[in-house]
Amino acid sequence: MKITSVLRLAISLAALLPVLVQAQPAIEHVEPGFWWVGMKSDKLQIMLHGKQIASYTPHINYPGVHISGTHRLSNPNYLFLDLQISTATRPGKFNISMQQGMQQFAIPYEFKTREKTAAQRRGFGPADVILNLMPDRFANGDASNDSLPGFTDKLDRADASAGRHGGDLKGIRDHLDYIASMGYTMLWPTPVVENNQQTYSYHGYATTDYYKVDARLGSNEEYLQLIAEAKKRGIGVIQDIVLNHIGDGHWWMKDLPSKDWLSYNSEFVPTYHARTTVSDPYASAIDKKNYTQGWFEVHMPDMNQRNPLVANYQIQNTIWWIEYAGLAGIRADTYGYSDPAFLTEWSRRVMQEYPHLTLVGEEWSDNPNLVAHWLRGHKNANGYVSHMPSMMDYPLHDTLRKALVAPENLHSGFATLYEALINDQLYPQPSAMVLFEGNHDVSRLYSALDEDLDLFKMAITYVATMPRTPQFYYGTEILMASTKHRDDGAFRQDFPGGWASDAVNAFTGAGLNAKQLEAQAFVRKLLNWRKTQSAIHSGKLMHFAPQDGIYVYFRYDQKRKFMVVMNKNTAVTELAMARFVEILPARAKAMDVLSGQAFELTQKISVAARSVLLLEVH
Repeated sequence: MKITSVLRLAISLAALLPVLVQAQPAIEHVEPGFWWVGMKSDKLQIMLHGKQIASYTPHINYPGVHISGTHRLSNPNYLFLDLQISTATRPGKFNISMQQGMQQFAIPYEFKTREKTAAQRRGFGPADVILNLMPDRFANGDASNDSLPGFTDKLDRADASAGRHGGDLKGIRDHLDYIASMGYTMLWPTPVVENNQQTYSYHGYATTDYYKVDARLGSNEEYLQLIAEAKKRGIGVIQDIVLNHIGDGHWWMKDLPSKDWLSYNSEFVPTYHARTTVSDPYASAIDKKNYTQGWFEVHMPDMNQRNPLVANYQIQNTIWWIEYAGLAGIRADTYGYSDPAFLTEWSRRVMQEYPHLTLVGEEWSDNPNLVAHWLRGHKNANGYVSHMPSMMDYPLHDTLRKALVAPENLHSGFATLYEALINDQLYPQPSAMVLFEGNHDVSRLYSALDEDLDLFKMAITYVATMPRTPQFYYGTEILMASTKHRDDGAFRQDFPGGWASDAVNAFTGAGLNAKQLEAQAFVRKLLNWRKTQSAIHSGKLMHFAPQDGIYVYFRYDQKRKFMVVMNKNTAVTELAMARFVEILPARAKAMDVLSGQAFELTQKISVAARSVLLLEVH
């Protein structure tokens, strides 16, 4: 009887004591979801998102790893963990133990093994040729992902302006042989991460999940497969990222970590795009703030990169994709709109991890001083320091297009193209600049040149032979046309043959007209020739002031010498060789790379009307 009473009392007392519960709250996000040992930085910050997660205390029991700090915000559904990682830490799986009183649960985590050469991964440069394409408008390889549950922006090929058309990663992968055959060595798709927006989601520049490929394009695994298949063909992949803003469909918008996670305390204030304010010594403080903190537009909230948690999140995300996907480089959209101090740290840390990788930023301006401001090694009057190796060469791109259609005189046409190269003294490494004939934001080259095939060939040759890293836009090679004024839908039409129902197939040539076939063959021959030409990749440039509608320049090194002659005249023009004696060898001969025609460069040559010559000089 006495024993029974004691047992009953014990049972009653036990019922009053807290019980260790193995119950797990709904953990919605752990970002980054995994990491790697052996990184240059020994620090990692993990964002945990789940109901009341901030009320828990984290613990890690894994050799070489300890929690050096935590960050709790105004929203208790977020907890940030600062990890210190020893150089002796081994790859492996472990748990992040979360405890609140007697309640606890575990979050699995993993440190992976890096590829042996990951830190030495090479980027892209003047020996490469980049193809820019828009996945949704290039080719539809998998019709099963055209419309998916949970995505309200549905397929509508009839809507060229805003509709999704169904192109995907498999479509790109299916046509890698075509891309390789054209001579491209780098592939730059517009952003592939999730853009689950109500409308206008096809372009990829309104991120709704930083760590997930948009399911309508494919999966993270399919992205890795595309990159692996591209590498087999000698093609690297450049990932397009957006640092400045997100889409208002991002999951953060339903549960913001804090009021200052977005600029202007998460209230919509539009930027007025006053891009010169970042380096203008006379700019007002309010204008400077508005440019970098104003929202790009109402559906694209601005990231507050002055918040160190936001800044670190974005830096780690860039590094994560480079390591995870084995990228050849990063193209950063709307680069100058981000906080300048953040950009310094972002570029520094990425280049610290990958010193041979290439980062290229978009500063959409025809002002070379503004573009040069962001370049590594450029001495800025305001003391700003950058670690960016490359920027898009908008100034030369803009000048090229205008020069080719302008009348020829002392202050117009080729003269402006000739004079534009004086700006190279602003760039620490001009050849690292990416010169492009077109992209998804500008009118089609063929249309900009008044649908003149001769001018088109001059433009293509110029881009391919300047001391730059050249970039071409999908469809340029088949003379795809557009409006001249801003019309995104017209600039981003579907590539013919990318859909099974297409009457024309540019991949095979079926249905292309004579001019399109000629242009395609011209681009293919030029870019494949370019692959092995060291004088074009790293040689010197000497150019001669344009005269009588003709512009001449040379690319040369110790092995080879090339003479480029562009003639805009409507009649055959005689070009005297005496002017070029300082660079031409005695009794020089040449062969036109493009046509195979032979030339004697002793006295003068006849240059066909509206033509370009690419002469290999002997």
